[in-house]
Amino acid sequence: FITEEFKDSVRAVLREALMGRETANFEFPLFTKSGEKKVILLNATTRRGPEGEVTGVIGVGQDITEIREITGEHERIADDLSRLIE
Repeated sequence: FITEEFKDSVRAVLREALMGRETANFEFPLFTKSGEKKVILLNATTRRGPEGEVTGVIGVGQDITEIREITGEHERIADDLSRLIE
């Protein structure tokens, strides 16, 4: 489920793509039915017909939760090591 806080933003990304303005790498939290939080990376690409007219949107959402957790851990380790050196 998309929280109320992000519904308008996600809607805007898709609306922009329908107007021909693509969006890359939009992050937002999504909650599963069991309440687990996932971090989603959304890309919305305009689909065009033979005359260049907008015919739809291709939206791809990737679960980057694990990547964010690993990145956060690496940053904490780097901070700890920097403090040890100082």
